[in-house]
Amino acid sequence: MISVEMLLNGKDIAGVNCFLICNILLGKCFVYSNGLMDHVYVCEDGKSKAWYKKPGHFRGMLDAFVKIIKLEGIKSLWSGLPPTLIMAVPSTVIYFTSYDQLREVLISKLGKDSDYIPVLAGSISRLGSLTVVSPLELIRTKMQSRQLSYKQLRICINNTLAKDGWLSLWRGWGPTALRDVPFSAMYWYHYECIKKRLCKTFDVHEPTFLISFTSGAAAGSIAATVTLPFDVVKTHKQTEIWEYETLNLSQKKSTSTWTVMKTIVAEHGFTGLFAGIVPRLIKVAPACAIMISTYEFGKSFFLENEIGMEYDHF
Repeated sequence: MISVEMLLNGKDIAGVNCFLICNILLGKCFVYSNGLMDHVYVCEDGKSKAWYKKPGHFRGMLDAFVKIIKLEGIKSLWSGLPPTLIMAVPSTVIYFTSYDQLREVLISKLGKDSDYIPVLAGSISRLGSLTVVSPLELIRTKMQSRQLSYKQLRICINNTLAKDGWLSLWRGWGPTALRDVPFSAMYWYHYECIKKRLCKTFDVHEPTFLISFTSGAAAGSIAATVTLPFDVVKTHKQTEIWEYETLNLSQKKSTSTWTVMKTIVAEHGFTGLFAGIVPRLIKVAPACAIMISTYEFGKSFFLENEIGMEYDHF
């Protein structure tokens, strides 16, 4: 999980630096997603920033990579990684562990050939992980939107809790669940189906690293495409909340997911619900492929070692 975030975080930094040069968006908030986690940023006046005063403009992602490394050093590509790991690590640990445990329980009840097993196990495990980790969203977004010390962060969180109560820690839970739970259900269903078919095609009992990688990429692409409208809605609501908080404006009455969808369709047409499909697939497909293949490889590795130790013991 940490290795995946480190690989993708450089892409985040380049994308953010490209985005911040747009003066028309000063004072606004935006969400940048790497396929695994969402990052909330505030568009600031670049003239006050040291990096803005350095020569050159970014003409694209590759150009941004080259210039950032040249001017700020390669380590700058991983700036902002700690706030991302605050949520990514515990969320992934809970998610994958819960899925495996639930899958074993459901197999004992329904049989290993039931198509409902990956759907149920994936949905429940994702719902549980996002519910448990959701309060960390407040910490992560505060750390990413402002340069706060840990003492200032604690004061900021205490003020938020005093003003909005404990339930504010789960703000945005609904749209997140509407996106992530269906995504997980479809992802695990297609992953298990594709994995079984590839194992049968290549006549192997256990999936190889390449089979897991291919299955994860294909399943992630399918799930990402179908659930993209909910991701667009979540991004819309999240940026709106942080715009009002950053600019100290009175927040509008919260709107439902369905209302936001209708607004997007009215303003941008049906295709507005699928805005950003290509960048999302570029991020989600490799992220899902890397995570599931390394996870499956890790399970096989430790299982073989455990069996070997038991054999040596006897």
